[in-house]
Amino acid sequence: MSSPPLADWIGRTEAVGDLVSATPYAALAALLDRPALRPQPGTVLPPLWHWLYFLPLHRQSELAEDGHPRRGGLLPPAPLPRRMWAGSQIHFHQAIRVGDELLRLSTIESVNEKTGRSGALVFVRVRHEVRSGDELALTEWHDIVYRETVQGEGVAPSPVAAPAESLWQRRVLPDELLLFRYSALTMNGHRIHYDHPYATQIEGYPGLVVHGPLIATLLLDLLREHLPDAELARFEFRALRPLFAGHCFHVCGQPQEDGKTVHLWARDGTGALAMDAKAELR
Repeated sequence: MSSPPLADWIGRTEAVGDLVSATPYAALAALLDRPALRPQPGTVLPPLWHWLYFLPLHRQSELAEDGHPRRGGLLPPAPLPRRMWAGSQIHFHQAIRVGDELLRLSTIESVNEKTGRSGALVFVRVRHEVRSGDELALTEWHDIVYRETVQGEGVAPSPVAAPAESLWQRRVLPDELLLFRYSALTMNGHRIHYDHPYATQIEGYPGLVVHGPLIATLLLDLLREHLPDAELARFEFRALRPLFAGHCFHVCGQPQEDGKTVHLWARDGTGALAMDAKAELR
């Protein structure tokens, strides 16, 4: 019997509940080299830190070779080996606080199959609605791309030059320990982040890959450092080029003239744009 078309997954939903507990908050603070203090109930969760919750708690027997869950649950069983978090758009409606009981409703909004320069591609868009009690706390659109394995120089897209100057800048040297701790903190079993032979020999990368959501978190941590009292209304980012363990990159920020928008980006060691993002303030 042939498998159903991937478009049949459009409209599928999944509901997951969680409690905003203090230990994941303190653990991410430690990873970001901030004081690892367990916050008191009522402490506001920094933007994007909701990714510490609703973790994918699949049984060991349910995992595929790449460390992801086997295909076909909420996400469609795309017949392509490489899966990437391509970007997100998040609308922040109200604060999430330590101690809140949350419910996340996830819905497959679209599935598109295309052919690009590197071969077959499948784009999946998931909408997550996170509620605290009866109130909508945030809405997130999560873009996932599946693609074929491409060895050597074909792995990375052609570089786009990052802006040469920024008001804010921080140098980051991602090592294997940072990537391992972030994988453990987010229950991310994808082997490209901690298994060097797998990342290089099976998926064709030149080294261990830095997590896209970790880069996005570092961008907003840079914003928090310079605008500690800012409240976000929206945030969006696109991953353009992979970053690798052992290679320095910079997270950069440039407030815009309107006083409500901040352009954020990650620049690799060659000056290429690795991630492009925009934060809108209230």
